[in-house]
Order: sequence, then C-alpha cells, then structure tokens
Amino acid sequence: MNSQHKSLGEIPLRRFEYDDSVVFAADVGTVDDASVDVVDGTVIVIAGDDQYEQELPDNVEARAFINHGVLTIELSDPEEDIR
Repeated sequence: MNSQHKSLGEIPLRRFEYDDSVVFAADVGTVDDASVDVVDGTVIVIAGDDQYEQELPDNVEARAFINHGVLTIELSDPEEDIR
C-alpha cells in the first residue's frame, strides 16, 4: 500500500494505492446533510452549503460514500493500472 495526500477543494484527501484499486479518504466533518454522488465521471460532494467536484480518470469504476463523516472514493479498473 502506498499513501499520498491530495485535496478536493478545501477538503484534504489521503490516497491509498493497492494492487487492484486506489482509495481516497477524507474527513468531511459532522455535517448532518453531507452527501456524495458519482455522475458522468465526476465525484460531487455536498457538505452543508459547500459543493466540491473532482473529475475521475477515464474508464474507471468508481464508488463513493460517506460514513460517520468520512468520505471514501474507491476507484478500480481490472484491465489497467489506474495509478
């Protein structure tokens, strides 16, 4: 596993690289109405009155969710190296 730091707008992200996937994780805080969605190759995060967007690499499968204030974005592509 390899770990790197990035950001999604003002939210610091940690990047974790595994053999078959890349995972981004961030603390979005205790905003009650925080949500995330993946639409047309873009991750959209809404936390309170703030909205952040991050385009994803082409041809990757993405899954994003928020659990207990932690945003997780999982990227995988079984046919290519996405790192």
